[in-house]
Amino acid sequence: MQTGRVTVAMDALPELDDVLGRAHVVSVPLVTRFRGVDRREAVLLNGPAGWSEFAPFAEYDDAEASTWLAAALNFGWRESRATRLRESIPVNATLPAVPLAQIVEVLSLFGECRTVKIKVAERGETLADDVARVREARRLLGPAGRIRLDANGAWTVDEAEHAVRTLEQFDLEYVEQPCATVPELAELRRRIHRIDVLVAADESVRKASDPLAVARADAADLLVIKAAPLGGIDRALALVAEAGLPAVVSSALDTSVGLAMGAELAARLPVLDYDCGLGTAALLADDVVAATLRPVTGAVSAGRIAADPDALLRLAADPERTAWWRERLARCHTLLAGAAQTRELSPLRPEAGERASPTGLSTSAGP
Repeated sequence: MQTGRVTVAMDALPELDDVLGRAHVVSVPLVTRFRGVDRREAVLLNGPAGWSEFAPFAEYDDAEASTWLAAALNFGWRESRATRLRESIPVNATLPAVPLAQIVEVLSLFGECRTVKIKVAERGETLADDVARVREARRLLGPAGRIRLDANGAWTVDEAEHAVRTLEQFDLEYVEQPCATVPELAELRRRIHRIDVLVAADESVRKASDPLAVARADAADLLVIKAAPLGGIDRALALVAEAGLPAVVSSALDTSVGLAMGAELAARLPVLDYDCGLGTAALLADDVVAATLRPVTGAVSAGRIAADPDALLRLAADPERTAWWRERLARCHTLLAGAAQTRELSPLRPEAGERASPTGLSTSAGP
């Protein structure tokens, strides 16, 4: 992997007052509890290039959240330089750790999706619970459907191997982030290489100081990428190109505005062999747009989406949460500004002649 001297793009970081003046803090109810929350909070930004979203999860520190802000500013203030290659993005349904009796209801929200991603290894659940949930999903999908699992790094290598061998009977497409670390993923992949179940890396890419480490270690068969945690569309595309692995574009339980950024990323990938995790608007009980970006016959459309003024009023967060998010945005903006001044991070797209590093840095060749 070639490394280079860190440089800063000439695109100016928008002034904080301008960003805050375009910000709308919302709290969106969910159909079912997900990641331990019943509502999804986000900041919607009405940028010069269109609407974007800043929505890092509340537990993320400012350093991690600032990358999400860089992505939001990239999408709201700039157009991607990459060419859109497709208009329709095939997506999967997402099945949280719900009781068996609710599985039909939850999957029906997604319509005719041929692929289901099932959350496993959830706190308070057992492998037997996971087996029952996967079995029921397979029954509903039929033999032609595709099933993928997401453990969010919760298993040890031994637990992951046992789980995969137990669940492989249901014809799994892949298991996403079964273990937390890159060495663990590499070891698991070595152990199960004779099983026709792929290993996908998510957190080992989007939360890593070196998102290419998983590719160098041969620790994954494919990457799960999200536009926001990777700093935006162009940086995510650069990471995939340098990693040389197939990619699945996924979301972070975004509103339709955030999902639109993910769909624009998926529309620009040179190859898109896997259904994307961009159908999660089906898990929202309300949305910030007039027409929610729900899957239609297993796909969503690429293209920017504008927030609806009435929805922004209806879903406006209370004053305390609004102040919390605005203060958080301001702190992250300060981090981006400081990083740009010290030539550590380009908050917006690289200038012509530079390449976007997968780490979110703008680099040019040099010693």
